[in-house]
Amino acid sequence: MNKDFCDFQKFIKDKKTAVVGIGISNRPLIDFLIELGARVTAFDKKTKKEIGDIAIELETKGVTLIVGEDYLDFLKGYEVIFKTPSMRIDSPALVKAKQEGAYITSEMEEFVRYCPAKVIGVTGSDGKTTTTTLIYNILKEEGYKTWVGGNIGTPLFTRIKEMKSGDRVVLELSSFQLMTMDVSPQVSIITNLSPNHLDIHKDMKEYINAKKNVYKFQEDTDLLILNKDNDITADMADEANGKVMEFSRKYKVKDGAYFSEGKLYVLDKFVCNKEDIVIKGMHNVENFLAAFCATTNDASIKSMKKVATTFSGVEHRSEFIRELDGVKYYNDSIASSPTRTLASLRAFEKKVILIAGGYDKNIPFEPLAQQGSTMIKKLILLGNTKDKIEAVFNKFMKDKKICIPIIKVNTLEEAVNKAKSEAESGDIVTLSPACASFDMFPNFEVRGNKFKEIVNKI
Repeated sequence: MNKDFCDFQKFIKDKKTAVVGIGISNRPLIDFLIELGARVTAFDKKTKKEIGDIAIELETKGVTLIVGEDYLDFLKGYEVIFKTPSMRIDSPALVKAKQEGAYITSEMEEFVRYCPAKVIGVTGSDGKTTTTTLIYNILKEEGYKTWVGGNIGTPLFTRIKEMKSGDRVVLELSSFQLMTMDVSPQVSIITNLSPNHLDIHKDMKEYINAKKNVYKFQEDTDLLILNKDNDITADMADEANGKVMEFSRKYKVKDGAYFSEGKLYVLDKFVCNKEDIVIKGMHNVENFLAAFCATTNDASIKSMKKVATTFSGVEHRSEFIRELDGVKYYNDSIASSPTRTLASLRAFEKKVILIAGGYDKNIPFEPLAQQGSTMIKKLILLGNTKDKIEAVFNKFMKDKKICIPIIKVNTLEEAVNKAKSEAESGDIVTLSPACASFDMFPNFEVRGNKFKEIVNKI
């Protein structure tokens, strides 16, 4: 049973409160905290000039601004600190603040703690957004007032007073959001786990432990849903505090969902045929199985089947752009890890011209070469990791005595033009970078939209 939000309102009133980060997601939080009577100071590494009109707007509302390179030097004397998700809890400024007695939290943590509705939390290395969206659509189809948030949608903490106990909330949760959480959703899902975000996390162990917070604080009446086919998540069942359901595309799971002989089942009940699912690929079969487990207590098989046979996908996830001269172009900009790219390549069921490379998250690219070599016709590389990926592929090709043409470029536009000149009728060209976007673009959405813009212009 979650806490009453009235308790938070009483707690935060008149508190000297710091909000670290004046990004898009934190601006509604700042407004909400002001509305609740907190005395807010906003911190950001950017200068007032870089923040622009938002800085003037915040000061007009009575918010004190502390900005610039040394902004964290002034994070002292606050009773409550809302940190931005990517800020590590062991950063010197937060460690010192905690020692001085500050209550350090995050918007997501407080939302899960006080939300009056049933909360379903989805995390994992791949498939989070699609699984979250599928659950949202199934619950909507069943007739629930449903909210979606976390990494997608709008910040939900600011809408908490509008929510009712009969509503449903679906959250996509990153390892950054989970790293400091000491409260878990009533229903928690881990889609799969593989190396990711090792530029932020100290090592794989820390990354896995962050993900475990999605279920670590559950109660005995709560539900944990795990991927039985993933070695890391399969071992977590013994750690659950409540009920466990599993999903699998390899085994018939009695307490969960499974794929067998071209059909999808949940609790041994037939839901739909694989061939009737609009979004292709076995990774999406897994996403549906996870979604069926998550909604089995709230939705009918009819609602599950309706979504499975009509849902056409989420933008930037193997999104079809156009066909030109017999060549099909796809935008899979969301693929910021090798495992995600591999899952997308498998869905095409033929060799593709792959555009890859980007920001280096310190993830090994050997799996991309080892497993992807049979699915890649030509490889076009760009970004900070292009030389690193090329070296891994060259070593693998030398060992295996195979050849995949590799072309290195400097811009996304150059990559598209190269792909067009190299492609023949019947080919598939996909942007599926296996890397984050931050070396060239603010996020994967901007990268994907730029790719679509370039492709649509050729």
